[in-house]
Amino acid sequence: MTLRIAIAQLDFMVGDVAGNAGRIRQAAAEARDRLQAQAVVFPELTLSGYPPEDLILRPDFLVAVETALESLARDILGITAIVGFPEAMDEGVFNSAAVLRDGSIAAVYRKQELPNYGVFDEKRYFQPGHAPCVFDLAGVPVGLTLCEDVWRPGAVEQAAHAGARLILNLNASPYQTGKLRERETVVRDRVSAAGIPLVYVNLVGGQDELVFDGASFVMDRQGRLTAHAPEFEEALITVDFAGDDPVQPVTGALTPPLPDDASVYRALVMGIRDYVRKNRFKGAVLGLSGGIDSALTLALAADALGPGQVEAVLMPSRYTADMSNEDAILEAQALGCRHHVIPIEPAFDTFLGMLTPSLQGLPPDTTEENIQARCRGILLMALSNKTGKILLTTGNKSEMSVGYATLYGDMAGGFAPLKDVPKMLVYRLAEYRNTLAPVIPRRVIDRPPSAELRPDQKDEDSLPPYPVLDAILERYVERDESVADIIAAGYPEHDVVRVARMVDRNEYKRRQAPPGVKISRRAFGRDRRYPMTNGFGG
Repeated sequence: MTLRIAIAQLDFMVGDVAGNAGRIRQAAAEARDRLQAQAVVFPELTLSGYPPEDLILRPDFLVAVETALESLARDILGITAIVGFPEAMDEGVFNSAAVLRDGSIAAVYRKQELPNYGVFDEKRYFQPGHAPCVFDLAGVPVGLTLCEDVWRPGAVEQAAHAGARLILNLNASPYQTGKLRERETVVRDRVSAAGIPLVYVNLVGGQDELVFDGASFVMDRQGRLTAHAPEFEEALITVDFAGDDPVQPVTGALTPPLPDDASVYRALVMGIRDYVRKNRFKGAVLGLSGGIDSALTLALAADALGPGQVEAVLMPSRYTADMSNEDAILEAQALGCRHHVIPIEPAFDTFLGMLTPSLQGLPPDTTEENIQARCRGILLMALSNKTGKILLTTGNKSEMSVGYATLYGDMAGGFAPLKDVPKMLVYRLAEYRNTLAPVIPRRVIDRPPSAELRPDQKDEDSLPPYPVLDAILERYVERDESVADIIAAGYPEHDVVRVARMVDRNEYKRRQAPPGVKISRRAFGRDRRYPMTNGFGG
């Protein structure tokens, strides 16, 4: 026996049922005609895109999916296609996979394990299935599972007991650092328990805050990788299987995993590119300060969209150092991006003059600093509105955690690429980007960070040093450790108490921040959802 299966690691768009169906037809025809495959496997919820969220609650959306699936079943001939879709039944909606063959729907599997943690809300929308689905493919009994089914014992073993000699697992597994190794470990446990090989097919592409990294793979029954698709790229690859019982995958292309910083960088690029492309923006605009956050954001945007689609705006004030302007211009020139210089001094003076009667006698404080940031926000939003380009904000996760950002100022924008990137990782990513081509001046990386909103200002005037801050935030935000536990781990009590209070009282700011790419286990918004009004002291 020889069996060839095509893995369709493709980028589908949530809600674009007709477009997704067209991509399925195209990939199935290519797998049949060019690759000579007997079957092609698509990711989880292929037709609807993932995650469809409250689209699942719309009856007209579910009708559109059903109509598209029936059309695909009639049109796809000469190859078996396994397609993920939301299935509306009298008992509710199921997260399902259909086997399309010979003009009809030959079999349907309904996902049994519904994740309801982190970014997943599947119990809000779907009912769980209970039965295995095993179908014949060129003489091989093949079992179907969906994503979370492999993360827990049960569904894979159930399919094996029902006679399956090969498992096809359809996934929409979002990226986070370390996730690739975690997936392989989990699948290795399943194939060892069931004693049969598994094909892991994953979605690729960006969807709002989520990025799906692809990295589909095949694992034999001994837990060895025999094929591995690239990360962050669409791919249509084939895997051959030999033998009847046991079925053994033939070793194919094994794309090596990316280093950690490279994978994070690629995730951010893909997140920007797909958010801009799928929402039909004409490009991106951002404020370029001469600091490391905006420098990295500009590089990411240029890599995602092309330098010609990105505009950088320098908006110096009375407190902006000459070196900041010089470095910002060098960055834009090195990347080939258009740049403008619009001083904010006239607007700042005007606002101060307008407020003088109301604020007379009150000493200067952060109010005046925030006015500067809001002047810049007005200018950037005006350019965004006029050009049809999305405004990218440049704040990082460390700043967002403690509220070191200005509402309606530097937080104003449509997408926040660094929202889930801590400051120390910003430095590593800048260093990584410079290994590809030196686009971020050394001085930007080496100089102490500053918001430049008052004379001689440094971030460390208001915050602990970033290595200390990020370590505390890692424990308090990512791991939910208590203040007492963090102090006991050796961190200064004053810093820990202050940071925890800043995190807690700035939830209201984070609720008003634009979406941004999730790269960590605990991103603000989708993962970490704390009340804005909160009396718990931690």
